[in-house]
Order: sequence, then structure tokens, then C-alpha cells
Amino acid sequence: MQHIKRTLVTTALPYANGPVHLGHLAGVYLPADLYVRYKRLKGDNIIHIGGSDEHGVPITLTAEKEGISPRDVVDRYHGMNLDAFTKCSIAFDYYGRTTSAIHHSTAQEFFTEIENKGIFTRKTEEQFFDKKANRFLSDRYITGTCPICSNPDANGDQCEQCGTHLSPLELINPKSKLSDAIPELRETLHWYFPLGRFQGELERYVQSHDKEWRANVINYTKTWLNQGLNDRAITRDLAWGIKLPLETPEAFGKVLYVWFDAVLGYISFTKEWAAQSGQPELWRDYWQDPECRMINFIGKDNVVFHTLMFPAILMAWNEGRKNGLFNLADNVPASEFMNFEGRKFSKSRNYAVYLGEFLEKFPADTLRYSIAMNYPENKDSDFSWQDFQNRTNGELADTLGNFIKRSIDFTNSRFDGMVPSDCTPEEWKIPGIDWNETLEKLDQAFEGFHFREATSTGMDIARTANRFLTESEPWKVIKSDRESAAKTMAISLNLCYALALVLYPVIPETSGRILAMLGVEKNIDDQLAPGKSCIAQILTPQLAKGHQLRENSEILFTKIEDSELAPELKKIEGLLAQAEEREAKNEAEAMDFSPLISFDEFSKVDLRVATVLDCQKVKKAGKLLKLQVKVGSETRQVLAGIAKHYTPEEMIGKNVLLVANLAERTILNEVSQGMILAVEGNNGKLFLLEPAGNGINGKKIQ
Repeated sequence: MQHIKRTLVTTALPYANGPVHLGHLAGVYLPADLYVRYKRLKGDNIIHIGGSDEHGVPITLTAEKEGISPRDVVDRYHGMNLDAFTKCSIAFDYYGRTTSAIHHSTAQEFFTEIENKGIFTRKTEEQFFDKKANRFLSDRYITGTCPICSNPDANGDQCEQCGTHLSPLELINPKSKLSDAIPELRETLHWYFPLGRFQGELERYVQSHDKEWRANVINYTKTWLNQGLNDRAITRDLAWGIKLPLETPEAFGKVLYVWFDAVLGYISFTKEWAAQSGQPELWRDYWQDPECRMINFIGKDNVVFHTLMFPAILMAWNEGRKNGLFNLADNVPASEFMNFEGRKFSKSRNYAVYLGEFLEKFPADTLRYSIAMNYPENKDSDFSWQDFQNRTNGELADTLGNFIKRSIDFTNSRFDGMVPSDCTPEEWKIPGIDWNETLEKLDQAFEGFHFREATSTGMDIARTANRFLTESEPWKVIKSDRESAAKTMAISLNLCYALALVLYPVIPETSGRILAMLGVEKNIDDQLAPGKSCIAQILTPQLAKGHQLRENSEILFTKIEDSELAPELKKIEGLLAQAEEREAKNEAEAMDFSPLISFDEFSKVDLRVATVLDCQKVKKAGKLLKLQVKVGSETRQVLAGIAKHYTPEEMIGKNVLLVANLAERTILNEVSQGMILAVEGNNGKLFLLEPAGNGINGKKIQ
């Protein structure tokens, strides 16, 4: 691997239209902070850049719903989220805003550079227009019925119920969220970024990291590459956003699409950090020096924006240049999702635990530890109040906190609060702990983004330390062999110091309290410096004979009583009841009969028995299957939203009921020539209607 002088860590920008919840913390911000803190502990030169995404339709929707300006919305939630991150000890070097002047100029500079190279294409297209509101409607401003699952409240970009990515034109009975009016189609001009132009370069870039990136990152990315990259719009008709830096009539009223604008925040925020540090050009050392390593921490729903789209933007900038070239990310460690009590976090449905509210009730380090031990690295994980209570009480309080307090209290009471003996290198070889092996294990875990393993390593040392102190019984031995008891306590106190270092990335505030009780003048943050490895201190004892401890100890972790969790569990019951009520309401609404039709109208529906010849999943649509069906002498392609209920293998050979005279529809660039009939049972399970019998293929249902 090339020599790395420095590392730049970025974290996905949360929309400033609501508070961040524990799912956000677990998926992006805590893992990034764990990594950054370890690298600093190791003595590496690293900075952590984050910020708020303050443009886009979710912001304007919130503003219109509340009757305030978009600026009011972003000001509120930027401050709220930054405060929550700070209280949770997320150590950003800089936390910026995409509404800043430097960000606007940076994004406009990128647009101008790429526009001047003739890379963008322009297309006139039809877009929905709300006559009442007198404005074009972007996808999030349109709602309608999902063509896949018939959800009546699907958005113009995605159906939240079935997860299918949509375009507004695919919605059935679309209407405007602004006025409930039925929108009309009008022509408008937009700029497009030709991703396909960079397909070969992107394939080589992804291939060069094939063995390093996580499987979910590689799989998501290659799925897009395998189906071919298409042009992607980078402008929208909106009033809120970064204006196009063009003085032409066709650019009037257009802003940069947020997917193009937001990722450039990583660059503009680094510029702002450099200016704030008094070295305005320092940002180039992190973005334009090939010896700097860049790592983008994201959730799995942001993968292709960081493995394909952002790299393509940087490739477009770099094209034809000899100087001022931008680095591409070396790794994109995307997490899976952390659910809450068995269900997916959802801000829109208010099914979430919000970070700020959590920290008003419980210490940040207990949350950091619990999430780190349940980090969703390779599969979705779950946050539960019971698990949080068990880890806080059993691991943090009974194991770590108990060992630290026993060691310091016994030393204070029996050895006048001083380290009573030297701990030699030979005595530092504690049964169950190999310090060189521990150092290597920690390094491999953190550098490999295996944060659960790294955290477990620290807690294993705490367990071994507890066992060492308990089995040594200095409170008994001191009666007959004071020197032996002194040796035990010298080792125990140095173990306290080592634990503060090893667990610093996970529980930084607690690590500082441990060192303070040990009488160490400089906390860990004050010891950190590029080129200085603090973590290497665990290889040798750090507290010598005669070192004075602080006079009083403290309880590091207070156990969580059942009564403290009772309000949270009650709140869960309420949220689950609301969810069940919504589901029941949806089911009741689904039972509403459509308007009466005549027999002649019904007789126009041509229902036929079809046999499935082949079946495949549809890429980028987790609930959609593509079937090749034989109906009489014809073979047709039909799309069906049943992938969550039937595997492709199960479908082959089945007889199904087909609406054979339904007009063709194009969904996700695939043609569907009919509709398969199914019925929804309990718990949302779909059951196909499967006619049985010989020689019935192609027969009409009478």
C-alpha cells in the first residue's frame, strides 16, 4: 500500500429537516468517530469533516408544512443536530452547512468547470406542473398510487411501502402535495450528467478496491454498473438551492440537484476548516495530495452516490487537467441498518429514538458502547432497551466500573492513595493478556472497520483485569504479605490506565474520568499529536511507584433500574399501537369497494391462465420479479411485486391468473405486458391465485 501522510474522513450529510436518531448514529457517525479517535490515538494525521445537507425538497416540504421559510428549518435542525453530536462526543474537526457562501461557490465552480468542458447534456422533458401553485413539481412534491403494490401514498421518487424506486410519471392518479390538484405535464429544460461517459473509468476504480470494500458496497455498485449507467439530471425547478451560474433564459429558476450539490460539501467544508485554522490552502493537502487517504462513512442507502456519482464528478473535474486533481475515496465503509425494537427507524412515521432526547436521560458513553457492541457491519442489527440496560449494568457497571473503583478505593484506603510498587515488564505479562497481540488485534479491527470486534477486545481486557484482582485477593493477602498485595495493586492500577487507552475510542468521556481518578494530569485528548502513538503505552506500565492518585473515586456507571426504562417501554407500546392502527386503517381503506361497474364493463377484462417459464429479480427493485409467462401461443413479460413472498425458483412452472388485455406499462425501464393476480393475507403475505388442471394454459376465466 502507498505511504499515507494523512487521512480525511467524511460522514454523510444528514438532512437538516429533522433530528437525527439512533439509526443515523449507528450507521454513520459513531463508526466514523470510533475510527478517527483510534487513528488519533495511534498518532496518525487525520481530520473528520461533516455537516448538514440544507437543500432539497425535504427541507422545503417541512417549511411549507410549518408555514415558515426553508432558512428557518435548516437553522433549527443544524443547531439541534450539531448539539446532539457534540453531547455524544462525536469529534468533528469541522461541521459545515451547504447553505454557506463557500459551499455555494464551490458547487458553482464544479458546475462551470464541467459545463465548459462540454460534458453535461441538456434535455427537454415533460415534467408535472401545478397550475394552482404556478410551479413545476419535483418528484417529492407528487404523490399517487404505486403501480407495484397499490399503496395510495407513494412518493414520486419511491414507494415507502414496497421500496420500489419510481418516477412521477409511473404513479397512478398523481396529485400535487402543494394543492392536491391534478398536475399537468409541461416541457422544461434540464442539465444532465452523463454517468455512462465514465463507466469504464468507474469500473476500473471499483475493481481496484474489489478486495478491500465491503460486500454490500461492491454488490450495490456492480449492480448499477452491470445494467449500464445512464444520464442523471443535475438541475431542478426550485426556488431553494444553489442557483445555476449561467445568465441564460433557460437557466432561470433552476438550482443544482441536491445529489450533485451535497457531496461537494465534503470539499467546501474542508476549505472552511482550513480557513478557520488560518491556512486557507491547507485543504489541498487532503484533497489533492495523492498521499492522503480519503474514507467516506455512509449508510447502505447512500452507496452508489459515493462509489459512482461522486467519483464521476471528480473524474469530470480531473479530465484534461494536469494540476489541481482531486483524490477519489480509498474506502466507503457502508453499514447496514440498525433497527429499533425489531422495526426499521422511521422519522416520517415517528418510530425512532432521537439522539438529543436520549442524551437527556442517559449518559453518552453508555449509548456509544451499546451501539458499538451491536454495530451493523455485515447485517442489520437491533437496538432494544433491554439490551441497552443489560450491557450498561452487566458490562460497563459490573465489569469495567467495578474493577476501576475497587482498584482505586483499595489503594486509597490501604496504601495512602499512592501506587505502592513498581510494575516490572515481567510482571506486566498478565495471564490472559498478550499486550503485543492486543495491540495488533486492535489495529486490525479498527483499520478493518470491525468496530464490534475492537470494542469486545477492550471489554475482554476488563474481564481479565477483574478476574486478576479477584483471584489475587489483595484484601486478604495484605494481612500476611503487604509487598505481594502492593504488587497486585500496582498491576491493577496500570491495568486501569491501559483500559482508559484501549476503550478511549468507544467511551472517551469515561476514559478521561479514569485517568483523572488515577491522578494523571493530562487527559488523553491533551496527549494526542501526529507522530505520537499513545496506544503503544499499553505495552509497558505507565504508573510508577509513588505516583499519587486522586483522593476520591467515583462511580463510573450507574445501573439502570427497570423503573427508568418503564416510560421508554410504554412509549414503544404507544408507537407500536400507532403502527398497528395505521396498518389496520390501510387495510380498512383497502376494503373500500371501487365504484360500481356494469357487466359489459367487467366483461372487457380478459383473465387468462398463464404458466411461468422463467423468473428473475429486477435490479434496483427489491420487491419486483420479472416473469416470462406462456399464455396460449404467446410468451409475455410481466412484472409483479411479489419478490418478498416468492423466490424466482418457486415461480417457475406455476400456473397464475393474468390480466391479459391490460395496456403495457414501463417500470424501471422494463416492459410489463399484463398483471398477475394475488390476494393479501395476514401479516401482509401475498398469495398467488394458482388455477390447477390439465390443458388450462391460455384458457379464459369464465
